[in-house]
Amino acid sequence: MDWIKIIGDAMEYIEENITENLTVSRIADGVDISAFYFQKGFSMLCGYTVGEYIRMRRLSLAGSELLSSDIKVIDLAMKYGYDSPDSFTKAFVRFHGSTPTDVRTNGALLKSFAPLHIKLSLDGGTVMEYRIEKKPAFKVMGVSKMFSYESANADIPKYWDEVYVQAKVKPVRGKYGVCFDEEMAGNQFRYMIADDYQPEVTAKKQLEEYEIPAHTWAVFPCKGAMPLPLQEVNKRIFSEWLPASQYEIAEGYNIEHYSNPADFKGGMQDPKYYAEVWIPVKEK
Repeated sequence: MDWIKIIGDAMEYIEENITENLTVSRIADGVDISAFYFQKGFSMLCGYTVGEYIRMRRLSLAGSELLSSDIKVIDLAMKYGYDSPDSFTKAFVRFHGSTPTDVRTNGALLKSFAPLHIKLSLDGGTVMEYRIEKKPAFKVMGVSKMFSYESANADIPKYWDEVYVQAKVKPVRGKYGVCFDEEMAGNQFRYMIADDYQPEVTAKKQLEEYEIPAHTWAVFPCKGAMPLPLQEVNKRIFSEWLPASQYEIAEGYNIEHYSNPADFKGGMQDPKYYAEVWIPVKEK
């Protein structure tokens, strides 16, 4: 899979349709890739979610148009996808640091966010550990919640804090963090904080249960104080490993496997802490 071409085509599609109703699914369809795969690859490679990128491009363009024309603020708001002048003004202030009125009448400074351009660069050349492992189907138990791809990076850590850190009684130890999106086509996915399935525990605590299908998995070790090693490995999977390997993602699953923090002196912040990322794969 040529990520250089996919991201380049996506950027072109976004620019050509910047005032339209752009969703992850629509853009993914436009570049002929699943929404699940596109959303993860885009955020890993570009450093923004698709929604963040579109929002910043629209606000940048809106600022330029505010200065270069006499368009009304309400018309500018509608053009760039906001329901009202108030919601547009709030977003405008968060991005530019000034209101549209301040910019137009007082010469307040604007911020520019240029479209990303893909350049071919020499990357790789470093060792990335992984193994390919066939696993039978297995069941997990836990608690889950639906998340939007647009805000998952911020919302999932909050969910862990709510379920695992702040809770007086923890429903599970948190051996797994499981993302599953079987259809790989929408703007949402389910995330489960889970342990290996135990029928009596599931019944007693009224936990959800879910069966992970049998797959061939690419398993990537993550070593060090969390969450940076996990984030770095995820990024390198998309930027280095997938483009260069003979594999591609087989289904909409992504599993984080965590060691027991009690086994490490510093818990999950121990420099020797160990976790893994599991990706279901198939040969290209």
